[in-house]
Amino acid sequence: MATNRFLKQAMRVSRSASRRLPNRAGHWFKWLSPGLLVKRWMFISVSGMLMVVLGAAIWSRLTPVYYIMQFFGDLLEHVTRLFPNYISGPLVLILGMLLVLWGQKRTFGSITEVLMSDRNEELVDVLISHRKLNRGAKIVTIGGGTGLSTLLRGLKALSANITAIVTVADDGGSSGRLRREIGVLPPGDIRNCIAALADEEKLLTELFQYRFKAGDGLVGHSFGNLFLTVLSDITGDFERAIAASSKVLAIRGQVLPATLSDVKLWAELEDGRYVEGESSITEAHGKIVKIGCKPENPPALPKALDAIDEADYIVIGPGSLYTSVIPNLLVPEIAEAIAARQVPCIYICNIMTQPGETDGYSVADHIQAIDRACGQQLFDSVLVQKTAPSDRALLRYAQEQSHPVDLDADVVAQLGRQVIRANIMIEDGETGYVRHDSRKLARVIFRWYEQARQ
Repeated sequence: MATNRFLKQAMRVSRSASRRLPNRAGHWFKWLSPGLLVKRWMFISVSGMLMVVLGAAIWSRLTPVYYIMQFFGDLLEHVTRLFPNYISGPLVLILGMLLVLWGQKRTFGSITEVLMSDRNEELVDVLISHRKLNRGAKIVTIGGGTGLSTLLRGLKALSANITAIVTVADDGGSSGRLRREIGVLPPGDIRNCIAALADEEKLLTELFQYRFKAGDGLVGHSFGNLFLTVLSDITGDFERAIAASSKVLAIRGQVLPATLSDVKLWAELEDGRYVEGESSITEAHGKIVKIGCKPENPPALPKALDAIDEADYIVIGPGSLYTSVIPNLLVPEIAEAIAARQVPCIYICNIMTQPGETDGYSVADHIQAIDRACGQQLFDSVLVQKTAPSDRALLRYAQEQSHPVDLDADVVAQLGRQVIRANIMIEDGETGYVRHDSRKLARVIFRWYEQARQ
């Protein structure tokens, strides 16, 4: 009877423990996931503790070892006399497991409390995610404006090995004012990309994107632009300023200017006009027949070339064709490096035409414009939106002389490009504006890459 009572008690203890720990046990076992580099260090720590005890025993001529073994031997013999081994064994086993789990929980709980005090995630989940992202594909994106930053917000969930190569030809808005008044390279597109890659630093990102609404000389400037400008002056180097800003926002990947030269765009229009300056080209509202930059053939940033050379795949766009995408490719070394790489390369075509730049353009027109500017074929695939925007959105855009970019699939095929059609658009219900959806776009790009490398 006594034996049965002990057995029932042991079962109750086991069931009680199993009820309290089911959810936590699965969480604790995550620490045994491959690649976290935790198991080996735990094993080494335990081995070290055993060696310390053994060393102390040897140093004292093994006397403690003898008495400790004798004590435990007598204790175990006494316990097995009182309780049969089929009761005492499970009870001691369960007690030992509970002590181990409790100790590990408190240990890692203390670490999590220090390192993750401002986040709701578990430390082990963050480590697993970090390991996965660091093993992600090496991606190089090329462009500028809001289009590139939209893409980066989606890609950072798939890989931390992202390099954004960004145009420095902007001469409008806050960036243009800083460029003219201080002589710094335009920081606006760089700032947008850094903020897009920030690792859940919401407050810092909002600070970086904040625009002053009052103050003589400050109105219209963003804090991020001023921050990069000041850092450029302190470090004496725009590239170092970008690197420092990236550390402040803890971004995934890196943001690099295509060149450190003070580049100025020019364009020849179909009506014979010659226009200089990115903002002036858009405002001219003419059909662009040729585009270039001053100085001609600016040198590429060496780190940008290294990133292209190591890339698993390359993404061009999305963004304004002539003022965000092509300016990067007017740096000859950038275009040549892309052409020399035998890796998948895709161009993300805009959803809508852009007044003053791509009026009436089809998908093939976008491709041919890039080919003409570079003098060679850089990409083998083009991603286009599958379905048209709503009638409300079409009416909204028609008022601005903007229309969906038509897919002339036959011409695109003749240009030697594969068309990837997917629903990658999101529509603002209030304004009627459409834009690329970060997550959808990143998922489609990832699936395309997985298929392309097979």
